[in-house]
Amino acid sequence: MKKLGILAGVGGVALTAILAASTAGSADDSKLEELKAQGFARVAIANEPPYTAVAADGKVSGAAPDVAREIFKRLGVNDIVASISEYGAMIPGLQAGRFDVVTAGLFMKPERCAAVVYSEPVLCDAEAMLVKKGNPKGFKSYEDVAKDATATIGAPGGGTEEKLALTAGVPRDRVIVVPDGQSGLKMLQDGRIDAYSLPVLSINDLVKKANDPN
Repeated sequence: MKKLGILAGVGGVALTAILAASTAGSADDSKLEELKAQGFARVAIANEPPYTAVAADGKVSGAAPDVAREIFKRLGVNDIVASISEYGAMIPGLQAGRFDVVTAGLFMKPERCAAVVYSEPVLCDAEAMLVKKGNPKGFKSYEDVAKDATATIGAPGGGTEEKLALTAGVPRDRVIVVPDGQSGLKMLQDGRIDAYSLPVLSINDLVKKANDPN
């Protein structure tokens, strides 16, 4: 098995927070009372440790849902019920009323802030790439991936990393949508992609759990 390495900080720093559909005034109070009566809040998450994680028994944990669970308790809402969603479907699902809140590594961007209301930031992280040890293709940025006509990069569908790669000029057919972190790790180990992009915390979590001496 080939050795793997991490390129941290590619693509800069971003903030993540809890977000909700944009409402105002009495509508906010009415929604909170509705959630109190319901006894739980429906939250959208991504299965991306350490931001969010779903155990084999279905229990949801991780930085984002743990913070959300505590916040809702303090607001008088006893629990959260989580549903896994692709990043690109989170805000549309929130706007359509399928979720009450999104709590995931959904970075704060101007276009998203125009559509939804974010909480105060709860995490700050940077983008990263997981590559084979020694970084054989010499990637230092998404632009480097774009310049290499044979290079492919994996990223979550609808996530920041997918957009950053496309904006940097990586052709659509060389940006491979990967359903989850374990799949991305395996695809890189098997040589099906040349890099896998996620935030630093997520990449570090993947490498730690892989426990691969090679």
